[in-house]
Amino acid sequence: MAQIKSEAAYRAALQRIEELLPLVNDETPADDKNYLELDMISDMVEEYEDIHYPIGKPSLVDIIKLRLYEMGLNQTKLAEMLGLSNARVSEIMNGKSEPSLKIGRELSIKLNIDPAIVLGI
Repeated sequence: MAQIKSEAAYRAALQRIEELLPLVNDETPADDKNYLELDMISDMVEEYEDIHYPIGKPSLVDIIKLRLYEMGLNQTKLAEMLGLSNARVSEIMNGKSEPSLKIGRELSIKLNIDPAIVLGI
């Protein structure tokens, strides 16, 4: 399959995707020329982005912040939920210290975060 080899080609591919999207929907047959072109260009863009715009693994702090946002909570409420001082939660949220196993367990349970993420595995 062809590859996108420059930023200009990447931008052109994104533009073509924008042009094709209104022409393709869930009912479009898989052998439709617009469907096939969109599928091919999308794969090329994905490959280019994987190389040039990789998305790194989020940190535990990033995940905690996301869950707090989703749950409508703030650091003060998190401190109350965990039975910790605001200062201790602030240290964890600023990356100055790691949560203990006990705190990690509570984070996992109370914020519904996968234990493997909390443990960094």
